[in-house]
Amino acid sequence: MQKSFQNVQAQAYANGAARGARYLQTISSRQVKAETGAFARLDPGLATDGMTVEAILDLMEEVGGEGTVASASGRYFGYVIGGALPAASAARALLSAWDQVADALTGPSVVRMEETAIRWAVDLLGLPVGTSGAFTTGATMANMTLLVTARDALLARQGHERGAGLHGAPKIRIVASAEIHATVLKSLRMAGLSSNDIEWVPVDREGRMDIGALPVLDDRTLVLAQAGNVCSGAFDPFEELGELCKAAGAWLHVDGAFGLWARASRQLEHRLKGLEKADSWVVDSHKTLNTPYDAGLALCRHPKEMEASMAIGAGYLPAAESNPANRAPEFSRSARGAETWAALLSLGRNGVAEMVERFHRHATRIASELRALGFEVPHQVHFNQVFTTLPSAEEACAKIADHVQRSGEAWFGQAAWQGKKGFRISVSNWSTTDDDVSRLITAIAQAKRDLGV
Repeated sequence: MQKSFQNVQAQAYANGAARGARYLQTISSRQVKAETGAFARLDPGLATDGMTVEAILDLMEEVGGEGTVASASGRYFGYVIGGALPAASAARALLSAWDQVADALTGPSVVRMEETAIRWAVDLLGLPVGTSGAFTTGATMANMTLLVTARDALLARQGHERGAGLHGAPKIRIVASAEIHATVLKSLRMAGLSSNDIEWVPVDREGRMDIGALPVLDDRTLVLAQAGNVCSGAFDPFEELGELCKAAGAWLHVDGAFGLWARASRQLEHRLKGLEKADSWVVDSHKTLNTPYDAGLALCRHPKEMEASMAIGAGYLPAAESNPANRAPEFSRSARGAETWAALLSLGRNGVAEMVERFHRHATRIASELRALGFEVPHQVHFNQVFTTLPSAEEACAKIADHVQRSGEAWFGQAAWQGKKGFRISVSNWSTTDDDVSRLITAIAQAKRDLGV
C-alpha cells in the first residue's frame, strides 16, 4: 500500500513537471501579456468530491498558464524580478519533492546549502569578514529583520533592553534618502518605528543621497540608504556616508534588493565603493541573481545582534543545532536558500559578473536607442534601470506603455520620477538577448508612430 502511495505522488510530480517544461519550451514565442478571459473557469465551485490530479493540472495549464504574464521571458522589462536560472529552477523542483524544513534537525543538507550560499554571497559582495545572515521570503521581510535588529541594538545602547517592548522606549532617529524604496518604509513600520518622523535627505539629479544635506548624526540614529535607485539604478555615496556613520556611532542600513549584485562586477564595483562600511545589507536573489521567488537575504556585520533579536529560544530546541530561525522571522519555512546555492554554483564568480555586466550593457543600449527615438533619459545608466520620458508629451508615455503591453511583444510599466512622467525599463532576466532588446525598441517605435507622438 505504501509503495502505491509513493507511486501516485511520483507520477503526479512528474506530470506537473512535464507541463512546466512544456510552458518553458514555448515561452520565447508566446506573447508576454496574460489572457484573462477564461478566469471564471478557475472557480467551478468547491464540489463534494475532489477532482483528479490530471483534471486539476489540465485546468491549470489551459487557464492558469494562459493567464500568466510571461515574466520568465527575455522580453519582460517590468518590475525587477528576473527569471529563474536553469539550475535554480531545477533545484526548486527537487526541493519540492524533498519537502524539507530549513532546520538542522529536519533538513540538515539544505541548511548546509543555505549557510554556504550566505558565505559565498558575503564574499562576492565584498562584505566584512564575519558577516552572516538569513534567507527570508523577500526583500521586504529581509529589511524588517534587519531594521528590528538595528532598532534593538540602538535601544540597548540607551539602556532599553530587548524584551522590554517599545512602550517607554527612548526615541530612535531615522535618517533616510528621499527616494528610499517604499517597501523599506513598510518594513520600518512593521518594526514598530515611525515613518512620519523621518529626517529626509534630498537626492541629486541621479537619485543619489546628497551628503552635503545630511543632518548631524549621533548614536541614536538609523540611516537608510540604497544600492540601486528604482528608477535610475544609482547608488548612494557609501564611502562618505559610511565614514560619517562610523564617527557618530549611527547604524547604516543599505537596501540593495537588486543593485547590490553590481558589486560582483569589476566594471561596476567602483560605483559601490565603501559599501562594506555599512552595518546591514539587503539583497534579493530572485531579482538580479535570477533564482525563483522567496529568496530575500538579510546580511548583518553584527550576527550576534541579529540572533539576539531573532532567536526563538524554545526550550525543546538543542542550542547547538544550526537553525536559520535564529536569524530570521520565520520558524518553519522552506529551504529557499538552496536555490541561491544552486544558482551561484552554476554561474561561478565569472558567470555572476558576466550576467550583471550584460544587464548593464542591455540597459545602456536601450537608453541610447530611446534617445535616438526622441525620448529623454534624464540620468546616467548606473546599472540596469532606464527611466525615460517624452519632454513635449509626457502624458503619452503611459499610452505607449499600454500599447506595447497590449501588443504582447514586451512588457514594461509607466512611472513617475523627479517630477517627470514616463515609463521605466528594467533589465534583469538572464535570458534576455540582443534580439529581445531589438524587439522591445521596435515595439516602442511602432507605438509612438501609431499614437502619433
